[in-house]
Formats: sequence, structure tokens, C-alpha cells
Amino acid sequence: MPVIECDVEAARERLEEAGVTVESGNTDHERWRASRGGATAVAYDDKVVIQGGDPQDIEALLREGGGRAHAYFDGACRGNPGPAATGWVIVSGDGIVAEGGERIGTATNNQAEYEALIAALEAAKDYGFDELHVRGDSELIVKQVRGEYDTNNPELREKRVTVHELLAAFDEWTLEHVPREVNDRADDLANEALDQG
Repeated sequence: MPVIECDVEAARERLEEAGVTVESGNTDHERWRASRGGATAVAYDDKVVIQGGDPQDIEALLREGGGRAHAYFDGACRGNPGPAATGWVIVSGDGIVAEGGERIGTATNNQAEYEALIAALEAAKDYGFDELHVRGDSELIVKQVRGEYDTNNPELREKRVTVHELLAAFDEWTLEHVPREVNDRADDLANEALDQG
């Protein structure tokens, strides 16, 4: 359950600007409450508490933008192609900011890796980070995005364009290949999502 210490009136304005309906609180202690996706934000005097199973969307709107983060991504596939899933983690100096994993249907391993990278970049963009350092254990995807490898696959080429469009939102970014053990949380999330199917 994320707790965000902030100016709750400024947070209310950010939600309203994003088109989220903000309602009066249910008790004398609640300043206001707002719901988005699968979560509800409840404001008190100097903090907002987010309840619910999917707090990411509303949390991204409430947090102050800027700063630097690291993103880790991994795709998992049982068979190639086969049932596939993504896993990603966003980490800042304060620890894990957000993480996720979901099944994406049938895909190749490379398609799953790209989908995981896209999900991580979209989350980091939603949180408003200025600087992003991305790490993944797929050398192929990292080198394709950095322009060191080309791809003849039209679908992967299209996903690479999407990745570059998302990276353009950051003032500064890096993308590097890391060993699987450095990427274990994203790997775990992707495999957990597959196991839940």
C-alpha cells in the first residue's frame, strides 16, 4: 500500500488535470478520495494513501516528476513461440518504485522481451523520470535497440521503433546488457505471470 507524503492539494490538481474524478472524503480525517484503474487514493493532511490491487496508474500521477531511475526488463516464453509473459521493475534511490508482470498470449522469446521493455519504459514515463538507465539480459534486444544489430523481422522492427519513441521522452537514457542474475527480479515477475496462467 503506497504512501506518498506530499502537498495534497497539488496532488488533487494533478489528478484533476489527468481527468480523474476527485470526490469528498468519507470521514472527517479524509480530505478527498479518487479512484483510477483498480486503486483508490485517499488524502489526509500531508499524505496520500493508495489502496487496491493495481496502484501504479494513480501513483504515477501523484508522485512528483523528475529524477533518475533504473529499469529492468525480461520476457519469458515456454516454447518459441509459446505462452509468453513480461516482467519489469523500476528502481530509484528510494527503492522499488513500481514493478509488474503479465501474460501476453502466444509470442516468441524476442517478442516477449520487447513487450517487457516497452512496459518498463511506459511505466518510467508515467512516473515522469528525466533520466533512465535500462538493463536487460537479452543481448539481442539491447543491441538491436542501440543500432548494433539489425532485424529483418517486421514485427520486431516495429517494436524497436516504439521503444525509440518512448526513449525520446527522457532527457537522458542508457541501455545495457546485464547477466541474468542481475536481472533476477524482472525474470521472476515474468515467470510468475506465466505460472499464473
